[in-house]
This record gives sequence, C-alpha cells and structure tokens, in this order.
Amino acid sequence: MNKLSRMPNIGNTLENKLIDADIKSPEELISLGSKEAFIRIKMLDDSACYNMLCSLEGAIQGIRWHHLDESTKQQLKVFFQSLK
Repeated sequence: MNKLSRMPNIGNTLENKLIDADIKSPEELISLGSKEAFIRIKMLDDSACYNMLCSLEGAIQGIRWHHLDESTKQQLKVFFQSLK
C-alpha cells in the first residue's frame, strides 16, 4: 500500500491522524479532497488548524503547502473559518 507520508506535507503525525479518520491511502485522500479529510480529522482532534488544512490541500496537489496559490489559500481560510 502506498504510504500517505510519502506525499508532500504529510509526516508521521498527520499520517496517523488521517488513518484515525479512516483515510488510509493517498488515493483515498485525493478522492475525498482536503476539506472532507479535514472535517474528519477535526471531529477527532479539535486542535486541527488552518495550516493542517493547507497541508492536506498541498499534498493532494503534490506541492509544499507554502506554494499553494493565493486564491486557494483564501478559499481554504473561508472554509476553515466557517467551521468555527
């Protein structure tokens, strides 16, 4: 099985959070999308933050989260704030 931690931005800690949220492969993460994956993690871990959401989106896009374009970051910020 392909490991989540081989994706950009995903270290062992985030990989474990994804597995706890029943997301076990890069393919599952990509098909769910960053927002749905984040919601699942947030339900288990209230400390899940905006940077984690960006990390998930960057992993799906195959880039470091710092390189997400501004419109994507803005959309993620609006989504994150809507969850509060």
